[in-house]
Amino acid sequence: MPELLLLCFMIIPQLVAGILAKSQGRNFWFWFFISFLMPIISLIVLLFLKDKNTEKEEGTGYELAEHVRNRKVL
Repeated sequence: MPELLLLCFMIIPQLVAGILAKSQGRNFWFWFFISFLMPIISLIVLLFLKDKNTEKEEGTGYELAEHVRNRKVL
């Protein structure tokens, strides 16, 4: 029983990193497994990375040309 409790306690940083990454528009599984190698460091890195969801909203991505936006789809 103590081993199971210890395992549950050890997986908390991985879950937090995965959920935080998903909320920022990043890959859950990538950050989940990276957090196994560097649990606290991966959380700190995620906190300082830019949120991918806001980058698209702010218009920093590509914008379609006027003639492409106005094109009629058949």
